[in-house]
Amino acid sequence: MNGIINDIKLNAVKRIDKTLNQMKSAPENVRFSDLAAVCAHYFGEPRQKGTSHHVYKTPWPGDPRVNIQKARNGKAKTYQVKQVLAAVKKLNEQQKKRKEQRREKGDG
Repeated sequence: MNGIINDIKLNAVKRIDKTLNQMKSAPENVRFSDLAAVCAHYFGEPRQKGTSHHVYKTPWPGDPRVNIQKARNGKAKTYQVKQVLAAVKKLNEQQKKRKEQRREKGDG
């Protein structure tokens, strides 16, 4: 059973990585549903949903908040794709910095 769960998690991570690569190479051609999946993966479920906007909580105060909105064609708005990429980059940098600090203290 654990093998199946690990396979499911691995496939989900591969899908997120594929979407991130697409976001970087062609931010104007990202489906809203794919962008929402990336946001949910990194930031959890949106704190606001059901309106035209999905707002995701970030672990840092203030901006950039993660706020996405579907364009008329079912795609994500290009500038919001770029904002999500910046937020994911910031989150990854913070996590890397915390790991390095724990390693320096001998905790990890």
